[in-house]
Amino acid sequence: MHKNSSHFSLEYLNIIDKEYHSLLLKILDEGVWKQNRTGVKTLSIFGPQIIFKDIKNNFPLLTTKKVHLKSIIGELLWFLSGSTNKHTLKNKYGVSIWDEWGDDETGELGPIYGKQWVSWKSYDYVSAKQEDGTVVNVPIYLNQIEKIIQTLLHNPDDRRMIVTAWNPGEIEKMALPPCHWSFQFYSVKYPGNDKRTLHIIQNQRSVDVGLGLPFNIASYALLLMMIAEQVNMIPGNLIMNLGDTHIYENHLEQLYEQLSRDSKGEIPKMKIKKRSNLWLYEPGDFNLENYNPHKAIKMPVAV
Repeated sequence: MHKNSSHFSLEYLNIIDKEYHSLLLKILDEGVWKQNRTGVKTLSIFGPQIIFKDIKNNFPLLTTKKVHLKSIIGELLWFLSGSTNKHTLKNKYGVSIWDEWGDDETGELGPIYGKQWVSWKSYDYVSAKQEDGTVVNVPIYLNQIEKIIQTLLHNPDDRRMIVTAWNPGEIEKMALPPCHWSFQFYSVKYPGNDKRTLHIIQNQRSVDVGLGLPFNIASYALLLMMIAEQVNMIPGNLIMNLGDTHIYENHLEQLYEQLSRDSKGEIPKMKIKKRSNLWLYEPGDFNLENYNPHKAIKMPVAV
């Protein structure tokens, strides 16, 4: 029998840890046991929303367990590069979190996040002349991230600033269909501020709260900060709309341990080196300050 929220307190948590721990307690109280493709059952709820405010001054990295920031940065830069090869992720960034999926020999994962974010195959074609003189139709590829940047620079009140990784025509080709499948930007000029503030809302169909969600939170906070830097705006709020939000049965004991901990140290701050464009960022450009968390907690990956 799993424990409920009465076993744990939110009293000595900072605003970042409290938002995450509150979600864990909601699942413990309201969750229903479900089966799934992995064979490990989950305690699941549907449709919660979590919000992390003022990302500029409150970087949302949990302190009740150490979160591996190197993996988060490496994966995000890999997505932005358009790569879909797990060997590239491991060899270039030293990140192995995709090792369980895809083709072990070639490393290919299919047209996952990076392909959709920066190289979405559109339905339009352009005629191109080959060396032998023949003319062929070449598909046009759309960089959704670059389009967001240009829209923020030239039409910042636009209501169509959306990036999607959910490409129905290519889902079956992917080693793992996108869990965090779309996100939208919103910029606003608040009274008294010289600059606009940039917010992001992210949508996620499947949420492994114990293992994956802390990574997703920090990753989208980083993306928000990077885009804001490129368009000279203030990083604002990260809002996450969560679909099937679950705790795996074999994560429960580890999460009970985490829930028993209080926040440790200050809320960290992230400093990012300014780059002339989004595609030039490197792992060394990110400097996390004041991060002194509790020790890491290991949990098995459900594949």
